[in-house]
Amino acid sequence: MEEIAAFSSADADKALKDCERMIQKSLKSPTVRFLREHLEKAGCPVQDNFFKAIKCDQFHAGGYLPGEGIVVCGNRTQMQDEVTQAITHELIHAFDDCRGANLDWTDCAHHACSEIRAGHLSGDCHYKRELLRGFMTVRGHEQECVKRRVLTSLSSNPFCSGSTAKDSMEAVWDVCYNDTAPFDRAP
Repeated sequence: MEEIAAFSSADADKALKDCERMIQKSLKSPTVRFLREHLEKAGCPVQDNFFKAIKCDQFHAGGYLPGEGIVVCGNRTQMQDEVTQAITHELIHAFDDCRGANLDWTDCAHHACSEIRAGHLSGDCHYKRELLRGFMTVRGHEQECVKRRVLTSLSSNPFCSGSTAKDSMEAVWDVCYNDTAPFDRAP
């Protein structure tokens, strides 16, 4: 048993080091650079130490922690594209947090709006990603994906229980889905 635990710890350490390396590579991505530039223009510059690789217990690729930074789950992300995707998604949350002086992550509508924007603008729901996840429809796949992923994210927010999550998402959908800032249009 001790050998297995030591091997698992070594694997975890390697996964985190690999993730740190992929984070550094992601910071050179044109979309990540664009978002960081716009965060700086909005008065919220983010340094390289804003991004951290961690071991996660839940099934998430990463997360945005207001006031702290972005974490990428080294034990959940194994490819460069996954890391870049997670960072892009979370940078949109950081941008929303920066520009929304009264953004309240405990408010289900606020959380839903940022999730709608992050899902729509980050490419989370590109048809190739959806196909790999086993979700694919001919029409409307992107919006259906965004809605599904928003509800999944809101389910982890204790302030969004029951029908509150869906009601909040539907209430802000049009405004938030069509808000493409800092992009001119959805990428």
